Amino acid sequence: MHILSFPCDLYTSSKRHFLSLSLLKKVLSSFFGIRPRTSITAMQKQPAMVLPGAVQMRIKSSQSSTGERLSQTKSMVLPEPDTLQKPTILKGEYLNKAKIAEGGKKLRKNWTSTWVVLCSNQLLFYKESKQEAVANLKPGGKPDGVDLCGAVIEWTTEKSSRKNVIQITTSNGHEFLLQADHFPTISKWHDAIKKAADSLSSGAGGQSCGRAAFHRSNSIECLSRPTCEPTKLKPKETKSEHRRSIMFKLNYSASDSADKNGVKNRLKKFISRRPSMKTLQEKGLIKDRVFGCHLLTLCERERTTVPKFVKLCVEEVEKRGLEADGIYRVSGNLAIIQKLRFLVDQEEELNLGDSQWEDIHVITGALKMFFRELPEPLFPFRFFDLFVEAIKIKEPTQKIQAFKKLIHQLPKPNHNTMKLLFQHLRRVLMKSKKNLMSTQGISIVFGPTLMWPEFESGNMEVNMVYQNQIVESILIECVEIFGPDGM
Repeated sequence: MHILSFPCDLYTSSKRHFLSLSLLKKVLSSFFGIRPRTSITAMQKQPAMVLPGAVQMRIKSSQSSTGERLSQTKSMVLPEPDTLQKPTILKGEYLNKAKIAEGGKKLRKNWTSTWVVLCSNQLLFYKESKQEAVANLKPGGKPDGVDLCGAVIEWTTEKSSRKNVIQITTSNGHEFLLQADHFPTISKWHDAIKKAADSLSSGAGGQSCGRAAFHRSNSIECLSRPTCEPTKLKPKETKSEHRRSIMFKLNYSASDSADKNGVKNRLKKFISRRPSMKTLQEKGLIKDRVFGCHLLTLCERERTTVPKFVKLCVEEVEKRGLEADGIYRVSGNLAIIQKLRFLVDQEEELNLGDSQWEDIHVITGALKMFFRELPEPLFPFRFFDLFVEAIKIKEPTQKIQAFKKLIHQLPKPNHNTMKLLFQHLRRVLMKSKKNLMSTQGISIVFGPTLMWPEFESGNMEVNMVYQNQIVESILIECVEIFGPDGM
């Protein structure tokens, strides 16, 4: 029985025997990088030991001095992917998932309901739970796995209009959004995923991040492949640092011989001469936005306690819109509202009396949009629960005093803007017979526009009721709360 076979040019058909032992040694030495001292028959007698799911290489070396040949076995074991899956940390639960980037490339956001399972080293996404798959007589689908080593988990409000959204950014540039209707549910997953990712990034010198490891069978030593190093969330680098990093890449990314047309050199000159963002802002070439800017920041920039745009809108509505039917309830043309918003953000000279803003509902729509797009509402987040507790007070006098105390504790820009707005809305209500707007109608419009919780921890419908009631109560008691000038 032949043990090894070689190509026909190495095999002699007439004598049907193997190459000499010296040539065999050279072949094995060049192939394995070792000097074998084992005969073919000795290799035949040595039983092969095969581990499931592993690839092994055994070399038996012997010494003739003692008469007995001592063997030393070295093996490289590559575990199967399935054996790497650690114990489950969080059992499956349906969450809404959207993949928004793959390898740094942005993808179209598409929300799907997914069965999510958290293991100690990865996050698994199934199309449905295993119980449902069995009930529907379907084979268990292969899950999509997300490697949590070096992943960054954070809350986000910019990537989606939905509430209770967390963002997972992996070390290879994949980005996922997870969302649940109830805040305690998504908060539980946020804490568990973040804890798992942190432990992977900082544990055992990054060994937990490895996808496979080389083991020695006669040792407990584990040599892991370099996959990822512990990552920490770094602060956003400044423009100058960013520019230096780009220059470094341009200097060392490619050889000068490859730059045939001098594109790299011209690009380096352009980047080095490009003015910084601060310089452009000082020259007025780049201006900060008005819509979406924090109220305190905007007022500091304008050196006032009430944004100029709010004053302009209020003055224009009181000039020609107090008697308009359904004022603040009727929506204006969205395209014209966006045009007005663009001009305001550019800080161009604005005349709301111009004929292109003839429709008063465009101005009221832009004013409502300004308040809706504040990063923090006119009623700051930390005051939301306090106002809810105040509206629950049964005794009217105590309720008014509680509102008055809270409003006077607000930051000055919030207090003064709120005072101007509610005084204006009171004057709108004085023309209710012509504009057909009631206190309740105004509160329904401005309740969710002026205040909302930082996190939707409870029932949204209940919060909306409280929002409307708070605005309605302040409208009714405007004079008592803000003083005689409230009329």
